[in-house]
Amino acid sequence: MKIDLRLTFHYGLTIFLSAFLLFQVQPLIGKMILPWFGGSASVWTTCMLFFQMVLLLGYFYSHWVVRFLTPSRQSLVHGALLLVSLLLIPISPSADWKPTGAENPTLRILGLLTVSIGLPYFVLSTTGPLLQAWFARERSGLVPYRLFALSNFGSMLALLAYPIAVEPVFPTRGQSWLWSGLFGCFAVSCALLAWRGRKGKPIVVQHHEEGPAPRWTDMVLWAALAACPSILMVADTSFLTTNIAPIPMLWVVPLALYLLSFILSFERHGWYRRIIFLPLLVVGLAALAYLPTLGLSEIPLYLSMAINLSAFFVACMVCHGELARLQPHPSHLTGYYLMLAVGGVVGGFFVGVIAPYWFNSNYELSIGIMLTGLVAALAIIPKAGFSRPLWRNASIASTAAVLLALGWVQVDEHLNEIEGAEVTVRNFYGTLQVFANPEGDYRSMLHGQIVHGRQHLALDKLDLPTTYYSTEGGAGKALQIKAASGPLRVGVVGLGVGTLVSYGRKGDYFRLYEIDPLVIDIARDNFSFLSRTAASTEIVLGDARLQLEREPAQQFDVLVVDAFSGDSVPVHLLTLEAFDQYFRHLKPNGVLAVHITNRFLDLQPVVKAAAEHFEKDVRLVSFEGDRDRLIFRSRWALISADRTFFSKPQLKDAVPIVARKNFQPWKDDYSSIFSILM
Repeated sequence: MKIDLRLTFHYGLTIFLSAFLLFQVQPLIGKMILPWFGGSASVWTTCMLFFQMVLLLGYFYSHWVVRFLTPSRQSLVHGALLLVSLLLIPISPSADWKPTGAENPTLRILGLLTVSIGLPYFVLSTTGPLLQAWFARERSGLVPYRLFALSNFGSMLALLAYPIAVEPVFPTRGQSWLWSGLFGCFAVSCALLAWRGRKGKPIVVQHHEEGPAPRWTDMVLWAALAACPSILMVADTSFLTTNIAPIPMLWVVPLALYLLSFILSFERHGWYRRIIFLPLLVVGLAALAYLPTLGLSEIPLYLSMAINLSAFFVACMVCHGELARLQPHPSHLTGYYLMLAVGGVVGGFFVGVIAPYWFNSNYELSIGIMLTGLVAALAIIPKAGFSRPLWRNASIASTAAVLLALGWVQVDEHLNEIEGAEVTVRNFYGTLQVFANPEGDYRSMLHGQIVHGRQHLALDKLDLPTTYYSTEGGAGKALQIKAASGPLRVGVVGLGVGTLVSYGRKGDYFRLYEIDPLVIDIARDNFSFLSRTAASTEIVLGDARLQLEREPAQQFDVLVVDAFSGDSVPVHLLTLEAFDQYFRHLKPNGVLAVHITNRFLDLQPVVKAAAEHFEKDVRLVSFEGDRDRLIFRSRWALISADRTFFSKPQLKDAVPIVARKNFQPWKDDYSSIFSILM
């Protein structure tokens, strides 16, 4: 009995550790490469697609090994794979994969991840189904599916531990070594189990094929039930961060709920009850469909988020609960997990590749809502065992009515979204729209509900700076003060609609860095700041950080850093290495203006620590805005080594930023969003 307990513990620990490492390496490698691709949320989406694709390969490998190799050959093959994977750690992405700005970022990221982490991640991805099959072979009287719940618990623990306990404590290099050490422990533990099972019997012999072979329709249903939550998870995360609240690390919550639904569904069948969750599914899908139509700005933030996340969790519980009810006999375990992985990849590919490059707006959440309702109906109605045909027909009719109603709501909402839009376009970096207000006074460019630029349409107001760039704001004051000394060389990180060039005069030079080619097209075609300025302008396509690293010193009088997407923060633009590049391109008496307006993060300690590190002075310039003049509330940090600059009368209201005790400056290998949460 003690041997059995030790064996069960050994299997459980190895599976738990593999799942923990799987979900630790995802944010770790994402953090390493994020600075190379502009800090876009799409980087994480593409990483998720890669992880799902490798997971599919791992599950396919597990299925092939169990079905076609003897236990002794399984032991040799997997042991060799473990040994080779150990030769590829620690994790260290090569700088050769840094983009130049012209290539497809999706393909670049997938290639980088394949070379950097592909084999170790592949080995980890094989562990769940492979070890559960070995466990079923050794302990034929026990059902191994609860180990799947344990695996998902390890994944969720890793997911929550990274931003709370790992990222704030360890630099990226330290995280890499820590992960690599744990991977070594996992490899040894897994190798011992492989060696132990080399003399076992094949699982199909051990179970005497007691379970009926699944039909192809069963396998398609497994994949569909896995695909729907995958689509909803990524699409709903995008919806939350774009339309409700761009709260940092918000992506953790949907992913944690996704994993929790797996845990509850597979740990024991009692957690998922159709009588409870099916009515909730109808309500939840309706809530997800109607929420965008309710005027999100008028609903309290906590309420809109609670509705959204609750509905998402219910949808995941139904799909994963039905998957748990459809579990095949353990002799078909690896094929079952293979189809789950196929569903995950299909969902991830749809959201990560098809949607950004084929759609002109965010339609994937609506599609996910409809597919979830349809697939749930296909999984439940044929197997419900209705006592009378009338009940079956009524269920089909009511399901069709609900789906048609949801479809009508979604189509109507998307038509309203694009109604009146002069432009609606989308790519890897997000969805952009251009609107003129109903009165025809001004035109705006929006990313989701975030205004990225606005211009008056009256001829006498075309050149007035708006939004965050007014003459009362920090960037505007810096440009006006420096203009008194003669022609200016100005660098701008983040083009927007080109508002800042309205300060340009004849003889001035503005060099504007923009990563999104669609933003450049809109600024040129739908707004006139660039065409009307008297200054000469040059636009550099690509991530500003990478472009500045490659360029010779530009000798800017003023460098404006404003590449933030709403309240999302591209961390790589706020590290000491980034500031080092900024100051390299500034004249000795030049001014760095950093836009730090944010509802959720206090960026003052970050810029203060950087200024102190480089022995510069820093002041905070705040302005409450003036909606009548299309000017928003803004906060700018002005940094300079020129002490006379801060004595100018225009900066009499600028205040020093107080250093936070024990605040650790951000570096490329260390940053913590939690340290600056308001």
